[in-house]
Amino acid sequence: MATILGLVWSVSILGFLYSDTLGVPPFVQPMLFYVLLALFLFNPTKTMRHEARFWTLRVMGRIFCAPFFYVGFADFWLADQLNSLHTVFLDFQYFVCFYIQNSSWTDVTDTETCIMRELSMRPFVACLPAWFRLAQCLRRYRDTKEAFPHLLNAVKYATSFFVVIFSYLHLTNKKYYALSTENPYFYLWLTVSVVSSCFTYTWDVKLDWGLFDSSPGENKFLREEIVYSSPYYYYFAMIEDFILRFGWAFSLSLTEMGYVHADLMISIIAPLEVFRRFMWNYFRLENEHLYNVGKFRAVRDISIGPIRRDEDDEIRNVIRLMDNNADNNNDNYEDE
Repeated sequence: MATILGLVWSVSILGFLYSDTLGVPPFVQPMLFYVLLALFLFNPTKTMRHEARFWTLRVMGRIFCAPFFYVGFADFWLADQLNSLHTVFLDFQYFVCFYIQNSSWTDVTDTETCIMRELSMRPFVACLPAWFRLAQCLRRYRDTKEAFPHLLNAVKYATSFFVVIFSYLHLTNKKYYALSTENPYFYLWLTVSVVSSCFTYTWDVKLDWGLFDSSPGENKFLREEIVYSSPYYYYFAMIEDFILRFGWAFSLSLTEMGYVHADLMISIIAPLEVFRRFMWNYFRLENEHLYNVGKFRAVRDISIGPIRRDEDDEIRNVIRLMDNNADNNNDNYEDE
């Protein structure tokens, strides 16, 4: 599925670049690409992974309506992924604004309209992923009455709001100062960014991955039981997560010194954040599996053999049962 969507994306880019040869206005291509994605996702027929698509839509609906729905593992799991895709939210806001403001399908009338004149909207959009998780944490606290980890987790996501707000204030007041170092909001932004990165990294390693256990045995700095064959995978992940959690610092240094343009740096940092989340998922799932085993909520061994056709109906019934009874499961997940 990812390969097919990647090919469609590549064709859209080529169509944009060679629009003159094709005789199609260039700005038709991005619009057509989004329309195709919408048709794929909301296709009501029993084709093209119908159950998976509508399961995703149901989960996304609960995420966007947080905190009004019970929060299951899939809900905060998918919401965590959205926190690594805040650039996508900003790009979509720019996409909508561009097609509303731009009056031509062939030329750009004003490239800065949807950035500089929409500065009040962009911080709101950038805060949406963090808000979804914060609202979910508050709902988890309401359902379980456990201040830890849910309220502390909510505070962690609240730090993202301060990062966005002071970044916005730093940007809007930039014209009044010759250098960024003269801007007081620059230091506030820097301070909250360091606090947020330290908070989130500690949460990643200690709570989400369950590492730095007090009695790890032979696995130094890890935990007593590990699933993956080599402890070096965990050490690499800890270092990689630290570097990419503080990737904004490298971006700031390079852009402020004029070595790299800000837009190019975003194009580099955004895929790296997706890679960080990709690795985070493996160790987060491992820790969740071991936690469930310890609480006698799952079997120790999970078969990875191929599923026979006669097992399909039974598996689908189990999935439906899990979805329908989500409100009755009050397991204590340790959220990111």
